[in-house]
Amino acid sequence: MKTLGVIPARYGAQRFPGKPLALIAGKPLVQRVYEQARKARLDAVVVATDDERIANVVRQFGGDVAMTSPDCPSGTDRAAVVARERDCDIIVNIQGDEPLMRPEMIDQLVDGLATDPNCVMATLAHKVQSFDALTNSNIVKVVFASNGNALYFSRYAIPFVRDGWTSWCSPEAPHYKHLGIYAYRREFLLKFVTMPPSGLEKMEKLEQLRALENGFAIKVLVTPHDSVGVDTPEDVKLVEAILGKTP
Repeated sequence: MKTLGVIPARYGAQRFPGKPLALIAGKPLVQRVYEQARKARLDAVVVATDDERIANVVRQFGGDVAMTSPDCPSGTDRAAVVARERDCDIIVNIQGDEPLMRPEMIDQLVDGLATDPNCVMATLAHKVQSFDALTNSNIVKVVFASNGNALYFSRYAIPFVRDGWTSWCSPEAPHYKHLGIYAYRREFLLKFVTMPPSGLEKMEKLEQLRALENGFAIKVLVTPHDSVGVDTPEDVKLVEAILGKTP
């Protein structure tokens, strides 16, 4: 199977305009994400953008770039545009603001999808490490069945602990943070972007709920690794501090 990693990169992020070009320890954010992705066992990695400033930077560091329409409503739609034009079987949508995403996390995701012929879409989860993370609505949570298929994603703390939050970290029912990286079979991705946004998706502002509401399974793979995204200028210092401690 041919595997393709796509990194959607948009210049006009509302909370952090120009974010893909923000310097993280001397390198543009988009370059750090690209270099991490290239360490994975992907046949190709491409940055999908609608902005020539981003495209020029990618070309300067020797990366592959594809221009997409500014009318694309989401990074998933940008990934689908690239998937239509490239020879690939599996597409990994890699968040352009995750410079700490480990290549082995990408490999785990691809392997989990490729080895299950019934799986059309897969994602990663990591065990929640604190009560603050559990109750933070910016951190998406996921619950899944014994076969690994997602039951639901929410910004709310799920599952709810009826008998009191002192038992929130119970080993019998641990809570999981959803990591926003996805692998798709090409034919499913192209179908997914033709589906209209669903009701739960619009309420939670979580695109993956569209797949569940349309009856498609999402395989959830648990990783021991976490990742920190760059959502605001303040996050740059946090990521730089982590990079400084990384051997």
